[in-house]
Amino acid sequence: MSLESEVDLPGGAVLPGALPEALRAELVAFRRDLHMHPELGNQEFRTTAAIKERLERAGLRPRVLSSGTGVICDIGTDGEAGTDSAMLAMRADIDGLPIPDMKTGCPYRSTVPDRAHACGHDVHTTVVLGAGLVLAELHRQGLLPRPVRLIFQPAEEVLPGGAADAIEDGALDGIGRIIAVHCDPRVDAGRIGLREGPITSACDRLEIALDGPGGHTARPHLTTDLVTAAARVVTDVPALIGRRVDSRSGLAVTWGRVESGHAPNVIPQHAELSGTVRCLDLETWRQAPDLVVAAIDEVANLHRAKSEITYVRGVPPVVNEAGATELLRDAMIARRGVEAVEGTEQSLGGEDFSWYLERVPGAMARLGVRTPGERTVRDLHQGDFDVDEHAITVGVELFTAAALLDALR
Repeated sequence: MSLESEVDLPGGAVLPGALPEALRAELVAFRRDLHMHPELGNQEFRTTAAIKERLERAGLRPRVLSSGTGVICDIGTDGEAGTDSAMLAMRADIDGLPIPDMKTGCPYRSTVPDRAHACGHDVHTTVVLGAGLVLAELHRQGLLPRPVRLIFQPAEEVLPGGAADAIEDGALDGIGRIIAVHCDPRVDAGRIGLREGPITSACDRLEIALDGPGGHTARPHLTTDLVTAAARVVTDVPALIGRRVDSRSGLAVTWGRVESGHAPNVIPQHAELSGTVRCLDLETWRQAPDLVVAAIDEVANLHRAKSEITYVRGVPPVVNEAGATELLRDAMIARRGVEAVEGTEQSLGGEDFSWYLERVPGAMARLGVRTPGERTVRDLHQGDFDVDEHAITVGVELFTAAALLDALR
């Protein structure tokens, strides 16, 4: 790979010029290959092999995580992990979603039934890979001032997320700061969205079983009216929660599944409810299990229903640290100017990048993937989700500049 360089960072650091056309084309092809072969969390064997092979071809020494999927690769340490306490890490998530790809006629549409990269993880992976290839070349030229770690993490879409397993496997050993991007279809390609502080929501999962003796709908007073009990849990629990915490914390219980009964004249013996608990505030999220379980029990007991509650801890909010947010802002400005950075709102979506930030400072940027001028409204986790692939180049430039700037701080 041949890199033209220019010096325009503080302290005289060497910032690569435009990506070579051959590399841009390779990265687009790599992303499309991933898009055609999405794999679910902890099943990303093909994806892992593709990442590992390309890094090895660049002369690097990637390590597959002990789970068998996911890759960690250090650049500038000759393969030795944890040699610099201030090492910068770049994280990508590599898994797809269990939904069908609805992009009819698209040449790189998913070839796997009911599987799709509908959240942009194929882009995240390609961005970190591309940045790694550029930084590896700078290291060969003696122009990489500090080692960098690439983290290709599996199972982001599986609560509580694969980040915890990656951390257990040493992903943060020797790391001083970590950065990431997430595709945002509301932001134009060529731009990023940044926010200091919370940028995503906490997200937990809730499963409830309600039981009663059952009976005839003509005599609900002689039994537990389980359908009514389930309905009251659905409506009353969110209302109770809303009066027991500061509304600014954004603690919300939302249901996605309610099932009970088989006949119109039979009061059932069993009902099931599933939903999510989301929270904008970190401290309130830590109290959420006790608050939510108490509210469910209170409503169920009122209607004489026996409740069994499974509260699955998910992820805390992603809270962007000030210094890491500034690093991403400065890197983007250095590459594309101040107009390429915009503010962004806190999302109610969950992201397991938050687990890394419980250990080390870091930040996540929203990577614009909307074609400028496009009027079609797209969203994540939908079967027709796609990106303007210029975003790949932008992400590589962002991470490369961030690595060089970080070494000066």
